[in-house]
Amino acid sequence: MLTLILSLCKMIATSISAEQRTILQNISWETFETLLTETGEDRSLRFAYECGILEIMSPPIEHEGYKSNFGNLVVILAEELGIEIKSAGSTTLKLKSANRGIEPDNCYYIQNELAFRGKKTLDLTTDLPPDLAIEIDITSSSVNKLEIYSALGVPEIWRCNGHILHFYQLVEKQYIEREFSCAFPLVSAIEISQFIEQSKTIGEIALIKLFRAWVRNKLLV
Repeated sequence: MLTLILSLCKMIATSISAEQRTILQNISWETFETLLTETGEDRSLRFAYECGILEIMSPPIEHEGYKSNFGNLVVILAEELGIEIKSAGSTTLKLKSANRGIEPDNCYYIQNELAFRGKKTLDLTTDLPPDLAIEIDITSSSVNKLEIYSALGVPEIWRCNGHILHFYQLVEKQYIEREFSCAFPLVSAIEISQFIEQSKTIGEIALIKLFRAWVRNKLLV
């Protein structure tokens, strides 16, 4: 079974034309853990695991462009607001007791940055989860990602389909949509969506300059 899955991963990784998703059923936690080890941390594929269902996703360049832009915007917000953050990138978030695991496009320690500072590994049985995770789903996922994040205890999710951005806050194990970010209350989902739309027609450096100027102007109001 594992050999077949590894072969499938190699086939999926060669597709770069679209956001490709493959769903496998009846995958044990042990197989999921072994797959993470065998494929390594530098692979291009992203895994989402929910109670025996494994989704393997190959992100195209469009997807990775959004990931990069969101990362830039978060860093600018933190810098201009004087907030320390710790980026955990697409680190695998998993918890055997919840039988769930996921690899976000980006995730950050913000409110709990100090608690995670200096750590080289992440173990959700003893460590706090990231404060913010960013999910880019240009096509619909076949697993309930919000349920996965809820089981892992991630306080805030930004979820974007390439056009519309939604902010979600974890409240009593359920995600509630919010207009403003909990980590960065200065910004709303609509405002960030506008900059993501602009990223389709201007360069990354131009977007960085534009967003930084906008944040500084907001702080003056």
